[in-house]
Amino acid sequence: MKISTYPTHIAFIMDGNRRWAVKHGFNKLYGHEKGAEALADIIETLTKYPQIRYASFFAFSTENWNRGKEEIDAIFELIRKTFDDRLEELKSYNVKFVCMGDISPFPDDLKNMLLKVLDSCKNNTGLTVNLAINYGGKSDIVRAVNKALESGKKQITEQDIEENLYSYPAPPIDLVVRTSGEMRISNFMLFQLAYSELYFPKVCWPAFDEKQLLKALKIYSKRNRRFGGN
Repeated sequence: MKISTYPTHIAFIMDGNRRWAVKHGFNKLYGHEKGAEALADIIETLTKYPQIRYASFFAFSTENWNRGKEEIDAIFELIRKTFDDRLEELKSYNVKFVCMGDISPFPDDLKNMLLKVLDSCKNNTGLTVNLAINYGGKSDIVRAVNKALESGKKQITEQDIEENLYSYPAPPIDLVVRTSGEMRISNFMLFQLAYSELYFPKVCWPAFDEKQLLKALKIYSKRNRRFGGN
């Protein structure tokens, strides 16, 4: 089927790394490694579709601190490795990275690396990639309201909130893809996905490739978006 309508902003809840690893007989941490590879590959693939201007990825939630230290440290190391291995390649595609979330609790070397990454591609004009790291949708809204109040606002409008979200100036999300078949939003970009189309493929994130992406885009193209109308 020809894709007639593309999302301007697509978002991914990258679920199923550990389940993929267990299913294939690997250590759970290896699942995160393959998931990081899939993330970089999908970002590269998305640059083939200029109609898609923004892509958001749920990489590390505020709730993920409840996991074991070994797993958290492994995830942090994978963030370092992924940028070391793939940053220059992705920058060659004119990709701009934005960090959504509070990185202050992270190790100093990781914080500094992330800040350098953001600065090195801030003038790129291609696909904008929002990486949700230590991110929660509720806290994003609370932060936005407080920022609006700090600017002297007496009454807060929806526009005030939108303009103070981590993802601004990205538009609202058109399509949310959550892999592994789980049908939950999990506190991800709650304000931005108010009228998003939702898609829950059963494939785990490490196996989500260009073929799976095209399937998601085709399904989105068939949706009739009404935004509360008839």
